[in-house]
Amino acid sequence: MSDDWFAPIRAYCERGDAGFWAEPLNAVSNGAFLIAAFLAFRLVGFRRDPAAAALAALVAIVGIGSFLFHTFAVWWSMLADVIPIALFIYAYFLLAMRRLLGLSPLPAILATMAFAIFAAGLEPALDVLTGRSIERLSNGSIAYVPAILALVGVAVGLLMPQSCASGPARRRAGLSLLIVAALFGLSLTFRTLDARLCPSLPVGTHFLWHILNAGVLYGLIRIVFRFKTETMDSPRGS
Repeated sequence: MSDDWFAPIRAYCERGDAGFWAEPLNAVSNGAFLIAAFLAFRLVGFRRDPAAAALAALVAIVGIGSFLFHTFAVWWSMLADVIPIALFIYAYFLLAMRRLLGLSPLPAILATMAFAIFAAGLEPALDVLTGRSIERLSNGSIAYVPAILALVGVAVGLLMPQSCASGPARRRAGLSLLIVAALFGLSLTFRTLDARLCPSLPVGTHFLWHILNAGVLYGLIRIVFRFKTETMDSPRGS
């Protein structure tokens, strides 16, 4: 493996050196993801909802990968951090298309592919439009803006008037998604402010991103699971 894979990375305020425990709060706060994964899995169970259970497993992997990055802080551990997060985002988007919005498999897959293209192209497009590095200005948080936009978009779709029997369930899911999107926005704010507050707050605020984001991921899983149980219980549930 190339030495570049072991090149140290100082991405967050709390890290003052290349030591394993140089980011104690950022490292330990990943336990919130493991707690969220445990609570989500206990809620949904594998047999009752395999798709939601798989998302819960991904949440645990997110926590482990993030812990590796905030301890080893090298290039390979960064991949262990970002890849599970991306997998969760796109897997949840696909499930939302299928379960919440009721799209058939092919349109759901095409919508997910379109979302992935939009997510990949947003940052370079903004760089060209502004002539500045949006990634640097946002402390890397720009990568998560498409996810917030997707949550709001799905919520709006769910809140549009529906005549089907699952209408009340759709409304509850839509309102819940808006609440989770707001929490996600707050957690993203703490992630963004980490570097800017560093001079006055040496521990940074990135650990708050972990804690709040664990709540976001649990909330998202709970929404799709609750929607499934409510629509199955309805007279015309599917």
